[in-house]
Amino acid sequence: MTSIPTLGQEAPADLRALTTLRFFAALWVVLFAAWPHLDVGFTPNVVAKGYLGVETFFILSGFILSHVYLEGAGTRNFSYGGFLWARLARVYPLHLATLFGMIALGLGATVAGIAVSDSLLDWRSLFAHLTLTQAWGLAPSAAFNHPSWSISAEWFAYLSFPAFAFVAWRLRERPVLATVLAAGLALAIYAIFQPLAGFSLTEATFLWGALRIVPCFMLGCALYLVHRRWTLPYAGWIAAVCAAGMVVAASLNAWDPVIVLFAGGLILALGSVQNSKGGLMASAAGVYLGEISYSIYMVNAPVLLVGVNVAARATGVEDRLHVIVWLGVVALIPVVAAGTYHLIERPARKALRAMADRRSARVDAAKAHKENAERGLHPSETIG
Repeated sequence: MTSIPTLGQEAPADLRALTTLRFFAALWVVLFAAWPHLDVGFTPNVVAKGYLGVETFFILSGFILSHVYLEGAGTRNFSYGGFLWARLARVYPLHLATLFGMIALGLGATVAGIAVSDSLLDWRSLFAHLTLTQAWGLAPSAAFNHPSWSISAEWFAYLSFPAFAFVAWRLRERPVLATVLAAGLALAIYAIFQPLAGFSLTEATFLWGALRIVPCFMLGCALYLVHRRWTLPYAGWIAAVCAAGMVVAASLNAWDPVIVLFAGGLILALGSVQNSKGGLMASAAGVYLGEISYSIYMVNAPVLLVGVNVAARATGVEDRLHVIVWLGVVALIPVVAAGTYHLIERPARKALRAMADRRSARVDAAKAHKENAERGLHPSETIG
């Protein structure tokens, strides 16, 4: 029997394969959102399950944040304020840009006499969007940029990360137990929620969206403990089996939590894939697409809104487009995303983090000055 290496150091620090996986998760969501505009008479089950790309993001979030911050949180070498600022710098600028972009599009469409959903400009939801609480039951409708509900759910997980880290750190020497408990609790939450709410938790957005992230984030944290302890053998093969399991389960319209568990296995396996052996998943192109995946996710709604309407008018159809036209509209999404990544997301993140670094430097300098001044008030111990 092949023993599992008792090591975490061999796993690459930058986890390139997981970065590329972010793109495929975003692509799954994009296909789910765009497919209704395609002029075909069917929807493959694997596309209809595309909303589970969000669950993949949520598991990844718990895994990656544990990878970066768990040690510091566990050893109390962790700045909660600094953590929240870094996470806000990561998600908030692009959220604001797409929020006001959708408002501009909605107002422009109204002026031009183009019919849009009544909820698009529901001003009652604006405060919740500005405070990233729109998935906490505080937004009366799915207004503005619909995908942003998941960013609100992420913000809920960021705020409660110390609680997740507290539990994970105490189970760090028992990673298998932690994973079994997390998976079991996740399945229990899914099973209990549906009969109570009347719909699956994996379909929750503005209502109960903050709860939707909890089982996935918890599972991601637990899986990181396994990754931290061991490097999986045959990680590439395990990843392939888990990916195939996701596709087959989705195609068979399996219970959503089954697909979620396969996604967790895929993330754990890809975390053990060496960059030098990652192939496409560790390629420069794959990593770049993964880096712009947040932009892809956030701009897909406005691009589809504009692209489908323009294409429909140009081709004289309603909103179900010929496959060639549809592919052209979908292909615009990563192009626009690359623009928002380089013009908004990345520079804003750098600027906000630089602001925090300057403030930290000023605080450290003031503290050092105060300590030097206090030492100057006391006679030196070397003076006899």
